[in-house]
Amino acid sequence: MRVKLARIGNSRGIRIPKAVLEQCGFDDAAELRIEKDRLVIAPEHRPRQGWEEAFLAAGPSSHDELPLEALPPSAFDREDWRW
Repeated sequence: MRVKLARIGNSRGIRIPKAVLEQCGFDDAAELRIEKDRLVIAPEHRPRQGWEEAFLAAGPSSHDELPLEALPPSAFDREDWRW
């Protein structure tokens, strides 16, 4: 698809057709990056986006073993110490 670059102050801009916005999943913001001399415009990814779904897909945590509880006690653990 060929688009014209429009002047916006000292910058340039393009109009992205609604169908392309919907197909790519764009909302109010996008991420821009350069890859191999090409401009890539991608939907914005929020911090921790998709984490909730990943946690739910991992299943319940009731059977998870805590890493520190799996270790045998050390001399530090056996000592009586005060605050």
